[in-house]
Amino acid sequence: MKRIGLALGGGGAKGLSHIAFLQALDELEVRPAVIAGTSIGAVIGGIYAAGVSGMQLEQLVTNLSFLDLTKMVLDFSILSNSAIYKGKGVEDFLSRVLPVQTFEEVEIPLKVVATDFWSRKEVVFSSGSLITAIRASMALPALFEPVQLNGKVLIDGGAVNPLPYDLLWQGCDLTVAIDVSGEKTYPPDNPVPNMIESILSTFQIMQASIVEAKKHLSPPSIYIKPALTNIRVLDFYRFKEILAGVQEEAQGLKEALINVLY
Repeated sequence: MKRIGLALGGGGAKGLSHIAFLQALDELEVRPAVIAGTSIGAVIGGIYAAGVSGMQLEQLVTNLSFLDLTKMVLDFSILSNSAIYKGKGVEDFLSRVLPVQTFEEVEIPLKVVATDFWSRKEVVFSSGSLITAIRASMALPALFEPVQLNGKVLIDGGAVNPLPYDLLWQGCDLTVAIDVSGEKTYPPDNPVPNMIESILSTFQIMQASIVEAKKHLSPPSIYIKPALTNIRVLDFYRFKEILAGVQEEAQGLKEALINVLY
């Protein structure tokens, strides 16, 4: 069997669609040799690597109430001038759902990408605390407070590597990259975004440019990008719609893997 490396990209709530692709792997009984994740891809990939199946991930998300989502995401950072939310709610959520707490304990080797704000360089976690690494990877600028660790100020890994399939080349025969950056349509009735939407969407535009440049130089073996149209970063309450909207692409992944593996 070929060694498969799986890269899960960032995209806020759109990243819940990663669950459908993990379920596709489970149905084929295909186990990644290594997973690399950025932002929400680090969250979903980290939980999966720790031993939670795709179906269990869906059940976990389904069982979250609106109050749970509010506590997890909307923990306002009143005394800070660095971001709107603290990110402590996400840490608490991860501590509850992760079966293990460190990279050394995961069932599937994992790489988590964050960005060193001041050096403007990629930071790849593969050892130590899972929660710290994942929290740093998803510290979206202006939205979640940065993580300070070992003298570094760490922000969302999407600033340097939004779809980290390049971290999988060594030791893998096949790389699968799931791009959940989504798409936007032009709203003729209100085409000018508000301040927050402008900041977040601009960040995603830059991420898309990074991915396109990487693909041009050296594409992954299998690249999947579902449309996920007009889903905002914090639209986690739309998880049923998000999962339902990528079933065709998840089936496409299964067919692509069958063609190259069997």
